[in-house]
Amino acid sequence: IERDALLQAIADSPEISLRILEFFNRRLQQLHNTVHGLTSERAMVRLVKLIQYYRDRDGTYDVAEGNCLNTQLPYYQIARSIGITYEECVRLFKKLKGIMIYKRGGKIIVQDWGKLEESNF
Repeated sequence: IERDALLQAIADSPEISLRILEFFNRRLQQLHNTVHGLTSERAMVRLVKLIQYYRDRDGTYDVAEGNCLNTQLPYYQIARSIGITYEECVRLFKKLKGIMIYKRGGKIIVQDWGKLEESNF
């Protein structure tokens, strides 16, 4: 949108500016929560929340070993998303052996959601 057109639309309908402010306020709150999470929560908590986020956003499907995320998440992508190193990400998955399986290419299978959610505290 061109600047002049936006300013004219706001002048014609002031409620547009309130909607824009609401949008930016929501986005700012999301960013604040992200920064807060990265600086104050343990890496395991952040990992579990990320797995839950992708479960809720993209869904899962059943496999013999458990419940597989529809999204593939390579270690490097997970590590960048939660603010840790690749190596630390691999270590966290090893700690979750028996609860969650990581397969080549980023295929994640959760064997027990209850235990996974308990492990983040």
